[in-house]
Amino acid sequence: MVRLYNTLTRKQEIFEPLNDNTVTMYVCGPTVYDYFHIGNARPLVVFDTLRRYLEYRGYKVKYVQNFTDIDDKMIKRANQEGITVKELGDRFIQEYFVDAKGLNIRPADVHPRATEHITDMIEFIKKLIDKGVAYVVDGNVYFDTSKFPQYGKLSHQDFNEIEAGARVEVNESKRNPMDFVLWKAQKPGEPAWDSPWGMGRPGWHMECSVMSMKYLGDTIDIHGGGQDLIFPHHENEIAQSESLTGKPLARFWLHNGYINVDGQKMSKSLGNFFTVRDISKEYDLETVRIFMLLSHYRSPINFSHQLLEQAKNALARLYNVKFRLEDIKNSSDISAVSEQERAFINDMPRYRQKFIEAMDDDMNTASAMGVIFDLAKDVNILMADGASAEFASEASDMLKELTGVMGLLYKDSACSQLDNEIEQMIQKRQQARANRDWATADRIRDELKAMGIVLEDTPQGVRWKRI
Repeated sequence: MVRLYNTLTRKQEIFEPLNDNTVTMYVCGPTVYDYFHIGNARPLVVFDTLRRYLEYRGYKVKYVQNFTDIDDKMIKRANQEGITVKELGDRFIQEYFVDAKGLNIRPADVHPRATEHITDMIEFIKKLIDKGVAYVVDGNVYFDTSKFPQYGKLSHQDFNEIEAGARVEVNESKRNPMDFVLWKAQKPGEPAWDSPWGMGRPGWHMECSVMSMKYLGDTIDIHGGGQDLIFPHHENEIAQSESLTGKPLARFWLHNGYINVDGQKMSKSLGNFFTVRDISKEYDLETVRIFMLLSHYRSPINFSHQLLEQAKNALARLYNVKFRLEDIKNSSDISAVSEQERAFINDMPRYRQKFIEAMDDDMNTASAMGVIFDLAKDVNILMADGASAEFASEASDMLKELTGVMGLLYKDSACSQLDNEIEQMIQKRQQARANRDWATADRIRDELKAMGIVLEDTPQGVRWKRI
């Protein structure tokens, strides 16, 4: 049984969808004013993997991920570039899909944009005012948190103790500091839409409530995002949605941990971020994906180039096994299956079972990846002195099955990128040897060995082979 940690209850719970076999899942997407950094990428990878695993376990998943295409940062950036906010949003939504494809993130079933749902948001706000849980001040509309007694239930905070200004908009026109904006009156030069309260635009929290309910229903199975969204964003979504419908907005709330740099959360506001686009100039983005999967999704990750290098080498080891198996499987050798191979084939379902046990345990990708590496290591040992095509076919299928759930090893052997990286490393080693930099030469040789590559120095030059 799949078990997931629910932020709302602070415990693992057995997961079953509300309606038959279909899982409804909404994940907060990026604000499209720039390329997204790898801190933003983590929830995208995490929930893409969860979606894949739930499908692997036999569920149908209806997956919605929004784009925030109107907010203060977008207005500021558009003004700086002398373009419209829509033009800015269009550009970076296109760029999002480029980087998401590099990370092997499948498109959601629906990618709604905030600006396409303004009318829906206005109707939502009108109903909240009619219910007496929202009020109008000078063209702004605020949610009255005192009218929602459960406010703070997701973040597990007493809102009377929350300091105004800590991710809470300070505004003297609000009845109390915890009230949050549903509709913002237009400021000079800002994009705006007509409403019963004058020209303006919706508050950030409004869009996800509206789009989640529109595409998935009043109560959904899973609402996900980064840990930084617990308060105030998701807390406010709950307050406004549940005040309107009287129903739970989501049954499971899932949040991934931060990616840290020097002990601080990676963020654009702190200036300590690395965009996925920049990293792609140095690393294949599949390396970034496996880097994230090697940790449990709720644990923080410390970002460093050293850890990315380790992830790169780990990915290379898996690809080497994949390619060796494919070479043997497609060879003309018709060797009979040995007794040892037959015993391994018969015992191979245990890897699947261990993988499922790890993923059922709150999607423990770190343990699941350990199972995949154990499989690769054991297969390598059996292939040391050659292997039969039947064994290679069975092992290849199992490796493909498990790594497919993780969104890994999707490049086929015709892809020469890995070989090109190996050749570049060998060239760097040769240059180091020419410079009598033996330490660097030895380090590169060790890195190649860790990737499953053995070098042979011959009179005709350096040759390499996979082991």
